[in-house]
Amino acid sequence: MNDPIRPTDETARSDAHALLAGAAFGAIAVTHPDNGHPHVTRIAVLYAHRRLLSLMSDLSVHTRALQADPRCSLLLGEPGPKGDPLTHPRITLQCAAEFLPDKSDRDIWIAAKPKSALYVDFADFRFVTFDIIGADLNAGFGKAYRLQRQDFPQKM
Repeated sequence: MNDPIRPTDETARSDAHALLAGAAFGAIAVTHPDNGHPHVTRIAVLYAHRRLLSLMSDLSVHTRALQADPRCSLLLGEPGPKGDPLTHPRITLQCAAEFLPDKSDRDIWIAAKPKSALYVDFADFRFVTFDIIGADLNAGFGKAYRLQRQDFPQKM
């Protein structure tokens, strides 16, 4: 069988970055801290200053999971209004989550997500950034790519 993964090129990198930049939310997969099973939930995300961010409550299972094990996977990309949902671009990111020590990203988060102003300052909410380790990009039917950390310039 031939390998269906195409060589990563500038078009793939551009498509991947467009999916990150256009994502308002995604699905995060973590290891459930109580039973070790996979756990998936939807989170809000924002790609700003070459970083992928989320705002999470300490009350959520996925926050507890990331505190125990920062490894996670994020699925970004939504089906368009027409056609087969599986033909629309999407990307699965393999990441390591890092909880940020402060809320210095508060203003850019609120600018992008104004309704979050209602709860961003609650004591149980913290920002998380995701260090992208690698990714699998499905850019449409027959357009599969595997990307590496170096394909995602990240703010350090």
